[in-house]
Amino acid sequence: MGQIHPFPGDAYVFIVDDDKLVTDTLALVLRLEGFATQGFGDGPAFLEALRLKAPACVILDLQLPGYSGLDVLRDLAEMCFGPPVIVMSGHSDIPTAVTAMKCGALDFIEKPFAASVMADRVREAVLVYRRTADGPIPGLGDFAGRHLLTSREREVLGHVASGASNKEAGRRLGISPRTVEVHRARIMSKLGAKNAADLMRIVLSKEGRSPRSVATGS
Repeated sequence: MGQIHPFPGDAYVFIVDDDKLVTDTLALVLRLEGFATQGFGDGPAFLEALRLKAPACVILDLQLPGYSGLDVLRDLAEMCFGPPVIVMSGHSDIPTAVTAMKCGALDFIEKPFAASVMADRVREAVLVYRRTADGPIPGLGDFAGRHLLTSREREVLGHVASGASNKEAGRRLGISPRTVEVHRARIMSKLGAKNAADLMRIVLSKEGRSPRSVATGS
């Protein structure tokens, strides 16, 4: 699949859930917040829509019929999808949440939840993403592949590059050291870094590696 680049136009939120009541409720609340929305009842329809438009944020149910939400997340990871993805589930457990994070999810919300809570999460995620998607990461070089990182990955990278341990970075960001470790592994994979020293060489340089070498691992 091709790489999806940040879409600088209207702030569209794609909602992927086979429960129409959930989709319609979230759409109503998000539209009141000023977002445009589009709903999808299954994963393949959502993935096909990405060929035409990249959203500012995605809300994804993990319990989709046929092609699961985790399957969709894995496809998005292969596409180097940048916009934030917030996953939701009515049958959540810690292993599922960890797997979703490993696959690139920014946030995990257990059903049932107040629609206003989701609106708050979406608003924050979009603001951070738009502020950081194309800009430099403080203290780091203008390295190739920067746009492949999610907003949370950029935050984690900034702290790690400054010398913070996983525990310290997690404390500063309000997440667990294990979550920092997951983000760190994804950063290394996206940038083609073989180890921590290689990662620092890439992000502190002005050139880094070309998008092709990042994608192929060459």
